[in-house]
Amino acid sequence: MKLHWLNAPPRDTAAGTTWGVPWKKGEVQACEAISLVDESGQQTALQSWPMAFWPDGSVKWTGHAAVFPETNHESLELSLNHRNIEPMLKLTIKETGAHVIIDTGKLTCIVPKKGSRLIESIKIGDKRLGTNGQLIAIKESRENTKDEKIFRQVKMISDVQNVVVEQAGPIRGVVKIQGVHRQEGGEHDQFPFTVRLYFYGGTDTIHIVHTFLYDGHPHEDFIKGLGMTFQLPLKGQPWNRHVRFAGEKGMFSEPSQLLLTRRHQNHKGRYRRQIDGQAVHFEDSDDREPLEHVTQNAIWNDFKLIQDSADHYKIIKRTGPDCSWIDAGHGHRAKGLMYAGGENGGLAVQLKDFWQKYPSTLEVSRLNDEASSMVVWFWSPETEAMDLRHYDTSTHVLSAYEGFDDMRATPVGIGNTSQINLKCFDQSPTHEELYNLAERWQSTPLLVCQPEYYHRTGVFGVWSLPDDHDPQKRLLEEQLDLALEFYMHEVEQRKWYGYWHYGDVMHTYDRVRHQWRYDLGGFAWQNTELVPNMWLWYAFLRSGRAALFDFAEAMTRHTSEVDCYHLGDYAGLGSRHNVSHWGCGCKEARISMAGLHRYYYYLTADERIGDLLRDVRDADHATVRLDPMREYVEKDAYPTHARVGPDWAAFTSNWFTEWERTGNGVYLDKITNGITCLKSMPYRLLSGPTHGYDPSNGTLYHLGDGLPGGYHMIIAFGAPQVWMELDQVLEDDTLSDMLAEFGAFYVLSDEEKRARTQGVLTDDMFSWPMFASGMVAYAAARTEDSTLAETAWSLLLDEQQSHMNLPLTTEDIETYRTFTEIPWISTNAISQWCLNMIVALELIGDKIPEGLLTEWKTSTK
Repeated sequence: MKLHWLNAPPRDTAAGTTWGVPWKKGEVQACEAISLVDESGQQTALQSWPMAFWPDGSVKWTGHAAVFPETNHESLELSLNHRNIEPMLKLTIKETGAHVIIDTGKLTCIVPKKGSRLIESIKIGDKRLGTNGQLIAIKESRENTKDEKIFRQVKMISDVQNVVVEQAGPIRGVVKIQGVHRQEGGEHDQFPFTVRLYFYGGTDTIHIVHTFLYDGHPHEDFIKGLGMTFQLPLKGQPWNRHVRFAGEKGMFSEPSQLLLTRRHQNHKGRYRRQIDGQAVHFEDSDDREPLEHVTQNAIWNDFKLIQDSADHYKIIKRTGPDCSWIDAGHGHRAKGLMYAGGENGGLAVQLKDFWQKYPSTLEVSRLNDEASSMVVWFWSPETEAMDLRHYDTSTHVLSAYEGFDDMRATPVGIGNTSQINLKCFDQSPTHEELYNLAERWQSTPLLVCQPEYYHRTGVFGVWSLPDDHDPQKRLLEEQLDLALEFYMHEVEQRKWYGYWHYGDVMHTYDRVRHQWRYDLGGFAWQNTELVPNMWLWYAFLRSGRAALFDFAEAMTRHTSEVDCYHLGDYAGLGSRHNVSHWGCGCKEARISMAGLHRYYYYLTADERIGDLLRDVRDADHATVRLDPMREYVEKDAYPTHARVGPDWAAFTSNWFTEWERTGNGVYLDKITNGITCLKSMPYRLLSGPTHGYDPSNGTLYHLGDGLPGGYHMIIAFGAPQVWMELDQVLEDDTLSDMLAEFGAFYVLSDEEKRARTQGVLTDDMFSWPMFASGMVAYAAARTEDSTLAETAWSLLLDEQQSHMNLPLTTEDIETYRTFTEIPWISTNAISQWCLNMIVALELIGDKIPEGLLTEWKTSTK
């Protein structure tokens, strides 16, 4: 199996990488050895583990980790025909009663099991380069008096409560740390965190994944700052202590004390070497006067790079807390890396998506003290505090498409995940070395397979590969590409950035104001509505484009954390689209379902997403506390209620993911029980669509037919993708027939629908038929019905039915600034059209009616 770099790690240092790979059913057994070989036949040591299994017990997905030397090979392959080799430098992890000690062969890190520190010390050889790694939060409270508003701030630091070694080498080690923030000097606990530390044998780098959960009161607990701090035992004179920040094009570099003086501007070239980050010494007899002048220069102790918007950062510095800050420079988008070092070396720390998830800050303080410190601020205290209050005090169901009248706009339980890279240097690095790190670390280094391989293994259900040979298919592929390019451009054009926003897109466009309906209830942020996540991941799988991976990754990180609840009353559920990501009264499993996020998990083996997949396996139990049909169905004898879609479809996605990951038959039983229930109902998958539901065993109870819940709701939230993959895996002919039945029925005339159901199901229950075009294509392929195939293509290509103005065209408009727009754009329509087109091209791509696209003339700006 061929592998290639999507985003390669830095080439000037050994680097560890983790990735996931699928296998065809029956191809690999759990105990089988897998090796990694380059184009010359040379092996690289590999650590492997199973991530998911086929029903026959063979391995479906494997996770892999390897350390690549400074010269990375462009072409690699996994092989089952070689014995794996041992790594040159093994990673070892030792546990004592109080500590976890990680030794990579290049770096030793000590992690306490209790206390305030996540990292006690980091050493290279005998050199201690970092100590006292802690989390820090600044909580702000506000009090209104008659004359003024009083702001009070409280500092909180991490309190470690649980440490688990999840992987222990020999190549990759993972340490999971969980705890809460505790008020300094007090006992008040708040804001849970999960931090994972990643280590690779033979490397001097630590990768850190930090997740913050909000459990405060939004009207009382404002987060002024959130970050991670390290202490640095730097050595050397002030002129040999340096701070460097990665800007747009290179490194901002300054020492604590400049060698530049009035009379000695570059004595013996020392000043140039100093600004280049090199240590300089005064040892010659004629150095006395220059040294005397240098020691009279100001000593700058504190430095900050503040990214206060997606388009601006500033660098400031000061000599001490009793003195003013002065501007050192301004810029556009910093790369998010800082280095602080002395004569004994130092640390480089980088925050991924630094400007995209503003406000963020990199800070070095007390540079000339015995214990200097660095802080990576995920949320910068230099800006306004996080304000997680809802945008209004009431709901706007009728006018603004919000979910229910009941106000459930709470951020309690939402989260956010950030990523840090930390590298130790036992001597001063060059500017070029640091800048290369900054550039590479901003993308996820990943090995991936060719799109044809992913497709051939049969993972992720029904999806197609692009076909540029057929002229009609080529036109359709152009439309798919135009849709993607538009949204990637729109992220930049509309500045969809920020700590709580980056990764999401907006729901509906306002052609009068020439902007999205950012302020209109349920028309604002998309929040996984009609599953754009799935669209982006299929787009990546079929193209292999790095830009699409980055887009889908950002959406996955956002929607899996910010739009979902990880603790509290709604744990396991997510919030429907709204002005505030957490604002809608609809809290449902369709927003948090595993099917939205498992693509990223399997491609990257990311443990945080693995946690989230596990957390939703029993999300159906949360519907007992909050019935999704509470506005439409009265309380009855059943524990709760569920629509066959999107509710049961989301449950099925969660169960299927848990079953394939763990082999736990309880979740397979819930899937098969639900399918059995549907098989026995009058109209099978078309029954209901609302049912009584018992989460203890997954039983669906037939309440009648034509009940609340439009049929477009069944299929618009990823149910076809979930069910088609389930159909392939279970190989259940009756399930296949039920899916085909559903697709064929959707496009029957009103008379035919009534005739087949004795008047129970009517056409007005089946709106947005384009959403069903993938299911219609499935029915056409299953029954070999050319008329159904033609109907499916008509749903996608007839503007009256597709709700798409095809071919896609953009236009420039002048408002308060110049924008490029598609005036009618709707993310709902685009997501569903693209998803269904990808399915139709796979199932009935050979049945596109001749001449259907002959009048198209693609145009884009």
